[in-house]
Amino acid sequence: MPTLLAALALVVAAAALLLALLTWLRIRPTADADLPVDVLGLRKEVAALRKEAAGALRHLAVVRYDAFEEMGGRLSWSLALLDDDGNGVVLTSIRGRNEARTYTKSVTAWRSDQDLSPEETEAISHARP
Repeated sequence: MPTLLAALALVVAAAALLLALLTWLRIRPTADADLPVDVLGLRKEVAALRKEAAGALRHLAVVRYDAFEEMGGRLSWSLALLDDDGNGVVLTSIRGRNEARTYTKSVTAWRSDQDLSPEETEAISHARP
């Protein structure tokens, strides 16, 4: 009986070893994989990704407020959408009792050529890192 258990354990161990070998062969990295294997290659990849993301609208902030005294609930808002250089737009929606108006103002280098409301200025300042 002990000999039979030892033989069975040996067969199970051999099967597990074979399964592990087959799994390794299936998932091992190939030579043509386009992943850099050195630190310098990884740094170049990170620099390229940062350069690509610099123009993305990554900085945003929303300021909610009551535009009119008779309206409650802070239904008006200003939203700043800016990239790393402070270029983008400020969207403003002013909600009144019977209507809502939406405005867009362009922003360049964290400033706008158009006059900004205090809430729009606040949204830009909150979006700035």
